[in-house]
Amino acid sequence: MCGIVGYIGTKEKREILLSGLKELEYRGYDSAGFAVLGEGELLGFKATGKLENLAVKTKDFNSNGFGLGIAHTRWATHGKPTEANAHPHTGECSYVVHNGIIENYKELKEALIAKGHRFVSQTDTEVIVHLFEEHLKSADNARAAWEQTAKRLKGAYATLLITKAAPDRIFYAKSGAPLIIGAPKTSLEDPNATREIFFASSDAPLIGLVDMVVYLEDGAVGDSLDFPSLEPKVALTHSKSYAQKNGFRYFMEKEIYEQEQVLLETMMGRVREDGIGLDELDPRLFEGVSEISICACGTSYHAGMVGKYLLERKAKVRTNVTLASELRYAKPILLQDELFIVISQSGETADTLEALKLAKSQGLRTLAICNVDNSSIVREADAVLLTRAGIEKGVASTKAFATQVMVLWILSVFLGVQRGLIDEKGRKSERASMIAAIAATRVDIALHERLKRLSKRYLHGHGFFFIGRDVFYPLALEGALKLKEISYLHAEGYASGEMKHGPIALVDANLFTIALMPKHLLYEKIASNVEELSARDATICAIAQEEFALADDWIKIKEAHSYMEEFFSMMVALQLLALEISVRLGNDVDMPRNLAKSVTVE
Repeated sequence: MCGIVGYIGTKEKREILLSGLKELEYRGYDSAGFAVLGEGELLGFKATGKLENLAVKTKDFNSNGFGLGIAHTRWATHGKPTEANAHPHTGECSYVVHNGIIENYKELKEALIAKGHRFVSQTDTEVIVHLFEEHLKSADNARAAWEQTAKRLKGAYATLLITKAAPDRIFYAKSGAPLIIGAPKTSLEDPNATREIFFASSDAPLIGLVDMVVYLEDGAVGDSLDFPSLEPKVALTHSKSYAQKNGFRYFMEKEIYEQEQVLLETMMGRVREDGIGLDELDPRLFEGVSEISICACGTSYHAGMVGKYLLERKAKVRTNVTLASELRYAKPILLQDELFIVISQSGETADTLEALKLAKSQGLRTLAICNVDNSSIVREADAVLLTRAGIEKGVASTKAFATQVMVLWILSVFLGVQRGLIDEKGRKSERASMIAAIAATRVDIALHERLKRLSKRYLHGHGFFFIGRDVFYPLALEGALKLKEISYLHAEGYASGEMKHGPIALVDANLFTIALMPKHLLYEKIASNVEELSARDATICAIAQEEFALADDWIKIKEAHSYMEEFFSMMVALQLLALEISVRLGNDVDMPRNLAKSVTVE
């Protein structure tokens, strides 16, 4: 997930581009850059780290007069966060910025190198500008060359390009990543006004600058001169706060809704029709590995527990899962033939980082599953799988958990194929399940409305039990954690078969039980556990495809054909339930209670 902006007009380009990037900084903070074309001069600037570094680097630059500008804030997917890998990328006479993944960049790059093109970065993006300039050699004009370029690209992307070959326009192409084009009303209505056109990845950078926008559809390819003929045009009347949240009440709500999109980005380039590929990993990382240790904290620990089930089931490799806060002080026995995996959203979790250092000090091979490419954990680990979730502003982690589980699922299938345990038929089945699971995270508005109404029944009592089996046990733990984090109600997650070993003594009508009841995994077993609770007057809310007769409430999930599809569907239901209970209680979902108490409203 990255952010891009573009501008064509007479105003000072640097300020417009930097201001636009500031509104999109949540989409990436590994590096940033912009390029400006005006009066025959094409200049580009880049800086690693936060946007402020780019602002300082370009403080003496100005670009008044008619010209074009494009800019980018980066969340790395290919290559480290270095200045060479930062956008914009350049060819002989053009610059490009890009959000997304070009799946076929390797084959394009090899063909371009064979024709004499020289690449300076590790990114997939750089192929776009070289491919354009290659087509420019034979095309009738720059527009034709751009259209030919877009036809060759496979993947999910939004991209802008400026070139000396057409210094009066910005070229765009969109497929699967957001891109908006807009203009101020005066620019459209006054024939004597200089035409101003703006581009951005979201509404926020455009607030106050444009009046009318077009949300470009997938497959859109063209240039800024197309704007007058593009339809439908809609008025942009949102506030900046509204735009940052895409109209949602809370960042947590927004992030729940965008899980489908970020999971697609997690899969991009890894789950392909021709196989499962983890090109960012050296295959030697797994040579001689007899077992895996996963180490993490909080939500990441729950994702690691899901990973244990998947790795042992699909790759037949013994897997241990340990809390980082325990392992670093436990004097653990670490074996030379184990792969040590750490999971962290931020890459800065202190206990997880120290556990990673401990494993490295004992000579273990290490792999980080992380969301921030320039983080301490990523720099420390031998290898990295980025989750590509984008920045989470919500206090309670949602999309980070979803993408961590997806990465572990992909890794388990990758190892299963590598070890000869999953054949071609099995691989295709896993791919289909992954695609269906991602679709299952698309929020059903009717379900959300039902959970809003249902939430008012779960505001009293003396606590919650969340119960599940197999992969649904760590999901129960995660569901309980989400509720605790934002509602401040007591909740515990349990393996459902363990209820009879003590916890059942607490059960009465005022203790709510959230039962995860997947049709495709141990349904009869968990149904039996729920029956035991019902016999003790527990108030039961079943999350399942089919209604359970003994449940007081039923949260119906979408029809699913695999337990992992049910897993992701139930995950969304649990997140929304926690959100709506918290809203009913009058809490600020996006602010922890200890911070909310310290804020003075003037």
